[in-house]
Amino acid sequence: MIKKLLTLLAVLFSTYALFAQADISMSTSWYNRANYNPASIARTNYIYVFSNARKQWTGVLGAPETLNIQASGFNYNMHSGIGLSLVSDQIGFIKSLNPMLSYAYRINNNERWSLSFGIAGGVFSRDLDASSFDPENPVDPVLLQDFQRIFKPDANIGIEFQSSHFIAGISTTHLFSIVEPNPYYLISNHRYGYLVFKSTDWESLNFYTGLQVVNRSNLTIFEANASVRFKQPTGLTTGSKELFELGFTYRTSKQISALFGVNVSSNFRVGYVYDQTFLPGYNQNGSHEIMLEYRIPIKSAQCPVCNTDDSWYR
Repeated sequence: MIKKLLTLLAVLFSTYALFAQADISMSTSWYNRANYNPASIARTNYIYVFSNARKQWTGVLGAPETLNIQASGFNYNMHSGIGLSLVSDQIGFIKSLNPMLSYAYRINNNERWSLSFGIAGGVFSRDLDASSFDPENPVDPVLLQDFQRIFKPDANIGIEFQSSHFIAGISTTHLFSIVEPNPYYLISNHRYGYLVFKSTDWESLNFYTGLQVVNRSNLTIFEANASVRFKQPTGLTTGSKELFELGFTYRTSKQISALFGVNVSSNFRVGYVYDQTFLPGYNQNGSHEIMLEYRIPIKSAQCPVCNTDDSWYR
């Protein structure tokens, strides 16, 4: 019992101190950035449904388990996107829920460039899940302190620029925690900045590479990503059809990830990521991540330029 508790505490401390788990850290977030930048939901011509789930450090007691679900749509005439999201994150016995409503305004519906402003609002809930905990002394005051349920308002804001070959954005999350930080797992302000280069002009493949920086308090992490999506020519005006993808991600928090994705149909994608950490004590415990992405074409989008590039990454 003592050994299990000490292991759990070590996991909680290292996760909080090193990985800033207050915002979910998932490699597939490169494909849907809405959980940290609401401006990214301003994507035309489709309703998007996105989900990714991550089980971190397989075999480690109390390791993080994360589920992220998002849905968003865009109204071309109103230049506006609306989105809903739910993040469930559990580290040991600590569980959080973070439902959010997002709005993005796109100031230019143009095939050459667009600039979007986004805001998200919702609530943050954190609780102690003691269903799997069987303490010898259930009224031990150490188990009761600092673990009361919290239920607080939450908000994110962001800006994103897109052109035919670049995506750039800045954002900040958990705004209310700036003036009232909560040091106990899963609620702290983060700042993001990213730049992505995309090349979709080739007939046989699409190429994407990007750099992102994440800052929280005195912790800064850089992240590099690159992926190749192989295509099949269709002979249609929309160009080639994406088939499958290979990619990798490297974080300066001593993590590297390998990604494989496949287009089940023209509007349904699945992906798998294996993540390997090089932190002492955890290098034998890999992480697994699953991504599901579905889009519903909007027939009344009235966007004459939106279908000229039918690639998924936008």
